Amino acid sequence: MTEHELTARAEQTRSAIVTAALRLFRANGYDATTMRAVAAEAGVSTGNAYYYFGSKEELIREFYARSQAEHAAACRALLATETEFAARLRGALRALIDVLAPYHEFAAKFFKHAAEPSNPLSPFSPQSSPVREAGTELYREVVNGSTLRVNRDLRAQLPELLWLYSLGVILYWVHDTSPGGAKTYDLIDRTVPLADRLLSLSRYRVLNSTLTDVIAIIGDLRP
Repeated sequence: MTEHELTARAEQTRSAIVTAALRLFRANGYDATTMRAVAAEAGVSTGNAYYYFGSKEELIREFYARSQAEHAAACRALLATETEFAARLRGALRALIDVLAPYHEFAAKFFKHAAEPSNPLSPFSPQSSPVREAGTELYREVVNGSTLRVNRDLRAQLPELLWLYSLGVILYWVHDTSPGGAKTYDLIDRTVPLADRLLSLSRYRVLNSTLTDVIAIIGDLRP
């Protein structure tokens, strides 16, 4: 077997393990799912499952990474053609919910773990930094590829602020019981124009100084 074939087989095994884990997480909850059960569901030995993922936390981080990659791919066509900031941001946030939609029930069960500040699965944990940075980079692309005009300091901070905004949207979505997450999409559609308007007004000196203060506060309080 060639090296390429071995790599392809390993990736297939990893994917099967992640898919099995998510299936069990949705059905039984995160706490009740064991690595042994994941291995059985994936059709591999327990030792093989541990070879690829040392813990359930690593499986969740893989889920984070794959969801982030899917989100970036879902935004690609829009970001390649649209230059209006509000449309880019609205499309990116709606694409985020589209990607997460199949995991809504699982997310509602799992959120109590991600919400714990000391938990490695928190979006603010050191272990989550690669996905956090990738998400921030996507919103940097949203900003830099647009016609939005803001001062240099705000532009530098804006991608992280938009990533935090996206976390707020996800938090609302986790608790949203409306059919198909309709209220979450409505939240996006109604708040993006407000964000766009606020950023457009930041060119005026009075509001600019207020935004500078807000950015400083966020920086000081960053987890």
